[in-house]
Amino acid sequence: MNDALALLLKGTVTCHKAEQLEAKLKEGRPLRIKAGFDPTAPDLHLGHGVLIRKMAQFQKLGHEVTFLIGDFTGLIGDPTGKKTTRPPLSREEVLANAETYKAQVFKILDPERTKIRFNSEWLGPLHGEQWIRLASRFTVAQMLERNDFAKRMEAREPIALHELLYPLTQAYDSVALQADVELGGNDQLFNLMQGRILQEASGQKPQVVLTVPLLLGLDGVEKMSKSLGNYIGFLEDADTQFGKAMSISDTLMWDWYLLLTDQLPAEIEALQQGHPMDAKKGLARQIVADFHGPTAAREAEDRWVRRFSERSQDEAPDITLPPTDGEVPLARILVERGLAASRKEAERLIIQGAVSLDGQKASDPSVRLALRPGASLLVKVGKLKLERWMVP
Repeated sequence: MNDALALLLKGTVTCHKAEQLEAKLKEGRPLRIKAGFDPTAPDLHLGHGVLIRKMAQFQKLGHEVTFLIGDFTGLIGDPTGKKTTRPPLSREEVLANAETYKAQVFKILDPERTKIRFNSEWLGPLHGEQWIRLASRFTVAQMLERNDFAKRMEAREPIALHELLYPLTQAYDSVALQADVELGGNDQLFNLMQGRILQEASGQKPQVVLTVPLLLGLDGVEKMSKSLGNYIGFLEDADTQFGKAMSISDTLMWDWYLLLTDQLPAEIEALQQGHPMDAKKGLARQIVADFHGPTAAREAEDRWVRRFSERSQDEAPDITLPPTDGEVPLARILVERGLAASRKEAERLIIQGAVSLDGQKASDPSVRLALRPGASLLVKVGKLKLERWMVP
C-alpha cells in the first residue's frame, strides 16, 4: 500500500470499496470528494474535526473537496441514533448555524481549494413529480434496514414519514455533485450507501464510501459532545485547548493520534516507545496548531508547563526527614523514599537530568546533602514525582 492510500485509509472504519478507491486514485485526475454537515448546532468541535481532517488529507493530495452544508436536509433532521423523531430546525436556525460553519472549517481546510455548497440548491427546486420519482428508486423494506429504524419498529415506537426521506435526499446529493468519494461518520454508513445505489440508477459510477469512527470525548467514555461538556471546540482559545488535551488518558491519547493527526501507524508506534507525557504534549501542540498556528501552540505549552509546575509545587506532599550529622548521598535518599528502585537507577536518573532540587537539576551522581534542622528542599524526579523534604 502506498503512503497516499495508507494516509487516506488511516483511522477509517469502512472503505466500500477499497479496490475501487485504489482504481480511482490511479486514474490520475482530481477526485470529487464530498462530506455533508447538517448545521444543527452553531459550534464545531474535534468530533467534527475527525471528518474534516480526512477531507484535508484528500485535499493535500490534490483532490477536489466539497464541504456540503445540509441546509435542506437540516430542515428534516437526520434520525441516526435517535429513538424518537427529532424535531426539525427552523430555516433561520439552519442558516445562522451554517454561517458559523463556513467560518470554522477553514481552520483545517484550505479555503482556496474548498468548495462550499448548500444542498438546497438542487433539493429546493424539486417538485412533486420529481420527489415521487426519487422515492420510487427505494423500497420501504430498504429504509427499514437502518439499524435505528429497525429498533424503533421492534419497540413499536413511531417513525415519521419525513424521516424516511432523509437517506433519499442525502443520496441525491451524491448524484448532484457526481461524487467519487463520500466521507461520513460510521453512524452514517446506511445513508452513504444509498448514494451508491442512486448513482448507479442514474448512470453514474458509484462513489466509494469512507467512514470514520465517532471520537470519544475528554472522559474517554462518551462520544465527544458539547452537551456533555467533554469536548474541545474549534473556537476555544489556545490555552483552553492545550489544557483540555493534556487532561485525557494515555489510552485515549493514542486513539486521538490516529484520528486527529496525519501521522501514520508506524510513526505512532514509534512515539509509544517514548514517555507518554512527551507524546501528549506533542498531540496537544498539534491540536492547538491546527486552530491557532504553531507559534501559539508553543506559547500555550510554555504557559501550561509553568502553571503545572507551580501547581505541583503547591501540591507537593511534605515529607519529614531526620537530621544527619554529616552529608548523605542523594541517590541513597531517593531509594529510601521510593523515588528510585535502586541506587544504580537513582544515579542514572541524576546523570540524565531527571532529578532537580529546588528547581536546579542535579547532574552529579555522587552529590551529597546535609540535612540540617530547619532545612526545606523541593525534590522532583521525572515528570510526576514531587516531594518537599522537611527537616525538623
